[in-house]
Amino acid sequence: MIIRLLSAALVAGFLASVVATGLQLALTSPLILQAETYEGEGAHAALAPSLNDASFAALIVPAHAHAHGEGGHDHGKDEWQPAPGLQRMAFTGLATLVGGVGYALLLAAVMLALRREPTPQGGLVVGIAGFLAVALAPAIGLPPELPGMGAAPLVLRQSWWLMTVVATGLGLYLIAVRRVPLTILGGLVLIVAPHLAGAPQSIDTVSSQVPPATAAQFAARSLAIGFVFWAVIGLAYGWAWGLFGREAGARANA
Repeated sequence: MIIRLLSAALVAGFLASVVATGLQLALTSPLILQAETYEGEGAHAALAPSLNDASFAALIVPAHAHAHGEGGHDHGKDEWQPAPGLQRMAFTGLATLVGGVGYALLLAAVMLALRREPTPQGGLVVGIAGFLAVALAPAIGLPPELPGMGAAPLVLRQSWWLMTVVATGLGLYLIAVRRVPLTILGGLVLIVAPHLAGAPQSIDTVSSQVPPATAAQFAARSLAIGFVFWAVIGLAYGWAWGLFGREAGARANA
């Protein structure tokens, strides 16, 4: 079963990364390049597929990962970054692939823990739950950011992102799986708690030159790509699980 699980996760992660990378290059990369012009000539942020650079999952969901220092971006002179063009696109795709496989394995572990037989329909449901916990809920407090936008210190954003993901995931479990009044109430409390605590925000609110409309468009596109990414992971995992199961059965009967 472990081989079947790993094989299905690899297929799902690969398919999701191909789809997400194509959407990134078409929808969010042009906005990133546009925003980089506001950072000054020669300042380039590394393009990587993350829904929120504040997360520990910054190599996984489509968007833009960039390093922040206290109160702004930190572009070290000696820091290596992929060159524009083909090299940048290749690293975007590679990072998305690594993240896609990682999230597919996480989805597989969740379905295994829930004792649910993986199917495309079941995988889609768990995939949407993953999107809600890992992408949408954190984006309420820390929306996807473009280069040139101020942000709180990275450690604070990472900590809040992790807290939000865990709390939202547990909350969804209590609401959707346990489904009794007490657990539903507890799940709602867990989902809301990180937002009541508040996400860390930058104290620099005036220096960004990125047009608000561009930032809003980037956040919306990133979340849309994140939804597609998770949906494909769930559907593809359920499909690949069945495919490898049928192949194993055929070999056993041969």
